[in-house]
Amino acid sequence: MNKLFVESSPHIRSAWTTQKIMLNVIIALCPALAMSVYIFGIKALLLTVICCTSCVLLEFAFNKITKREDTISDLSAVVTGMLLAFNLPVDLPVYMAIIGCFVAIVIVKCLFGGIGQNFANPAITARIVLMMSFAGNMTKWTAPFAWKDGVDATVSATPLAAEKLPSLSDMFLGFRAGCLGETCIAALLLGGLYLMFMGLIRPATPLCFIGTVAVLSFLYGGCDVNFMLYQLMSGGLILGAFFMATDYATTPLTTKGKIVFGVGCGLITFAIRQYASMPEGVSFSILVMNCLTPLIDRFTAPTALGAVKPKKEGKE
Repeated sequence: MNKLFVESSPHIRSAWTTQKIMLNVIIALCPALAMSVYIFGIKALLLTVICCTSCVLLEFAFNKITKREDTISDLSAVVTGMLLAFNLPVDLPVYMAIIGCFVAIVIVKCLFGGIGQNFANPAITARIVLMMSFAGNMTKWTAPFAWKDGVDATVSATPLAAEKLPSLSDMFLGFRAGCLGETCIAALLLGGLYLMFMGLIRPATPLCFIGTVAVLSFLYGGCDVNFMLYQLMSGGLILGAFFMATDYATTPLTTKGKIVFGVGCGLITFAIRQYASMPEGVSFSILVMNCLTPLIDRFTAPTALGAVKPKKEGKE
């Protein structure tokens, strides 16, 4: 006998679980991870494993201490660990990386209620905290393929601060100094396209973020295409646009809101790069726009079907 079940909304459910989504994000990050190991050596893999393991253990310990439901199986802590590692120099001391994991998981994620409740992207916030706390180590870059020569740490400036720039092909393939997971543009684009193909992210935010930086850089550089391309492939722009500015919990819900978010990130990134004392501004731009997300959602929310906007006081 068929029965009528009455349940609360939502009534339309997706086959995508948090675990499946996070697993696909991990898959999308694997090409960039593989290239980082090729460019910076086995230390890139070790730092990534340390960050992922630390994030998982910290979340497990927090849930045990606070007697909350175990959530490490959803793989979100692993994704946070990978993203944080991708935003770090390959030779960063391990204890500093673990401090970043603590900030990301315990302070930014768990203390605010866990996945979906955090006000900002955990990996981005942790990177900024580490930048403010350990500026010297966070700006000490290892030259590509230094591991092949048996050199422990060869300091090399990033393209945004270097006098002699790498070729555009080296920039695209990642043969340059920088954070371990942000250098290979080809691998990051492959991962970003995979997420869009799977329907896990919408193109609005990445395209508006990258497009805004492209247009402003083109105009600022006197319509110099090469200057624009270097700006697009330098720093963490591609990594941030596809993998951190598209975070479900900390970005707007509507397409209109995602466009505003992406353009805002692009404007702030460009302003910091060209007019501030820091050469890179992707992390700060995403954090600022994360904080503005509730306001963006408020002003871009669609009007419910049949709803009438309330009249302002003093008007009939």
